[in-house]
Amino acid sequence: MKVLFLGSPKFSVEILKRILKSNHEVVAVVTQPDRPSGRGHKLLPTDVKAFAKENNIKVFDFEKVCEHIEEIKKVEFDISVTASFGQILRDNFLSLAPCINVHPSLLPKYRGATPIQSALLAGDTQTGVTIMNVVRAVDAGAIYAQQKVKIEEDDNYTSLEKRLVEIGGDLLIDVLDKFEKGEITSVNQDEEKATFCKKVQKEDCFLDLNLTATELVNKSRALNEYGVYLMIDGQRLKVQNLKDVSSEFCGKNFEPCNVIEGKKRFVLSCKNGAIEVLSCQSKSGKMVSGKDFLNGFNIEGKKINI
Repeated sequence: MKVLFLGSPKFSVEILKRILKSNHEVVAVVTQPDRPSGRGHKLLPTDVKAFAKENNIKVFDFEKVCEHIEEIKKVEFDISVTASFGQILRDNFLSLAPCINVHPSLLPKYRGATPIQSALLAGDTQTGVTIMNVVRAVDAGAIYAQQKVKIEEDDNYTSLEKRLVEIGGDLLIDVLDKFEKGEITSVNQDEEKATFCKKVQKEDCFLDLNLTATELVNKSRALNEYGVYLMIDGQRLKVQNLKDVSSEFCGKNFEPCNVIEGKKRFVLSCKNGAIEVLSCQSKSGKMVSGKDFLNGFNIEGKKINI
């Protein structure tokens, strides 16, 4: 089948690569326009645009797809595939050909932009990938295929996304094959079970020690790609890995935001427990273990999260 692909970040690129390895043909990609990035606010392309250019694939970078339908009509395609595209598609596009989406959750759970992060934040032990029909409502279309995926205890966003995109790519090709053979079937979503997730904001990355150890560890797992952080004497400390060590301090009633151990281990008190900082990075340093950070930083008397 001739595929028009719509996507933007690295998740999309991996799905695009899987289509390119299949018997189906990618005739063009649609992505978001270049955006300013970094301190210099230099305009940078999306990951999909950069990959498409490198591989000589025709690229459209539309701010609003619905305003460029006549250009899209000039592209001959049998089906469109979206994966983390970032725009709501209107009827004038959806009426051109079947449109399917690769969504990394077990729909109708976690509709929206952050399903992987939301599953980790909630401490879920299972998630999955859904291939669905695209309709005007967010992630509400009928389901063509779905596969469950176990969330491991040591999974973070990066590791879980990698597994989900691999499974999602294979699931997508199976759906495209069935479309081509005219053997596709679908099941409607149960609207009563629908849940929605919100976009990640900068303030979500703050490790508030008034949360429980479980909540803090889940946050560090879910938002590791953004960089969660603590504040020490007004300075930001990026944290990569946390461990719940509450069981070691049972029966001890520590107030949150205190250093429990600050010599050989970097342990902080939080709501009803304690967490150990396993790896972290100061503003001017590199990512190091919690122990190595303490060797170069006198934590005694420092104010945490102020």
